[in-house]
Amino acid sequence: MKREVAFFKAGHWPTLVSAFLYFDVSFMIWVLLGALGNFVSADFGLTPVQKGFMTALPLLAGSILRLMFGLLADTIGGKKAGCLGLLVTLAPLLAGWVWADSLARVYVLGLLLGVAGASFAVALPMASRWYPANYQGLAMGIAGAGNSGTLLATLFAPRLAEAHGWHTVFGLAIIPLAAVALVFFVFAKDAPQQGKRSESEFLSLLTERDTYLFSVFYGVTFGGFVGLASFLSIFLHDQYGVSRIQAGDLTSVCVLGGSFLRPVGGFLADKFGGIRILVFLYGSIVVLVMSVAQLPALGLAVPLLFLIMACLGLGNGSVFQLVPQRFGERVGLATGILGASGGLGGFFLPTILGWFKESSGSYGFGLAALAGLSGLALALLLLAQSDWIGVWMSEGGRVNSASIVLPPEEVEPV
Repeated sequence: MKREVAFFKAGHWPTLVSAFLYFDVSFMIWVLLGALGNFVSADFGLTPVQKGFMTALPLLAGSILRLMFGLLADTIGGKKAGCLGLLVTLAPLLAGWVWADSLARVYVLGLLLGVAGASFAVALPMASRWYPANYQGLAMGIAGAGNSGTLLATLFAPRLAEAHGWHTVFGLAIIPLAAVALVFFVFAKDAPQQGKRSESEFLSLLTERDTYLFSVFYGVTFGGFVGLASFLSIFLHDQYGVSRIQAGDLTSVCVLGGSFLRPVGGFLADKFGGIRILVFLYGSIVVLVMSVAQLPALGLAVPLLFLIMACLGLGNGSVFQLVPQRFGERVGLATGILGASGGLGGFFLPTILGWFKESSGSYGFGLAALAGLSGLALALLLLAQSDWIGVWMSEGGRVNSASIVLPPEEVEPV
């Protein structure tokens, strides 16, 4: 209880809540095309490859724009960047409502939706800068729990589309966007003494090995989460023949675990160490995804998918517990780069799933690819963690033994 009280007093909770809401509504809009994928596909008679590509386009655009917004947030401030992002997000909603009447225009709509995905590079560092190192995992986890916007999209969008048409859903999404924009404008506040970062510092990050390692780690956890969340409705509808609304409901159940466990992942990483938690999670993901790749009956597939999404959500929080420790004052720039990697991972997953389905007739091979990438992340993490001991994983002149896999007695003073 004392820890929760101290956390509440340590930072600026109106900014933390505002960052969460900004990320939440943006995430909802970002994956809206995937949540409506079965309706759009029915209108245009899409092939599996076209379904995967349509679902993946917002994720690709978001990954690119996250780099831009990460740099923007570090140069003009998180609040100004966030207000700009919310304003520009209005454009794809209007386009989806009154303009997207052909497949080519749907593809353009997907690219425009990428601006909503860029919110990650603003919301997380904005919240992070208000909190000390011992609360980074929890603070980043709470702000990052805005990926629960996926749940809102998959739960409500199919029902609204069934009743009013999928175009109308984009128009209705303007209402929560406007409400969150007002809250963000009134209550969000940039942390004091926020350093402005330069383009040269951004480029210097691209020369560091750890930037690419963290990109792989987050590309698997976040890319796996958002990629599956965007494509699960289509997968469940195509593979198991459930209705479009049932597919959305089952997707919501699966997404539920990953969405709300992100803060838990950050909390566990604060307590037991981000690397230790990630080692367990990556190994679990390999086993669980390979089980789903066998395409078991629906009654078994859904619990397995729930556990996969839960592990991915926990992994997202664990990765970002480590980011401020490793990158320090450059956390905003690092968040933009890693967020782009996560979005890029999300782009490839639906694309691969659709391609394997069309070329081989099975989604299993695409799922196996995700398991392979998780195994790669595990191997890289185990290899790299020994280099980090005593370098940046330290506290008070002594290695923070909770953050590493090695037992405490093997840790030497820095």
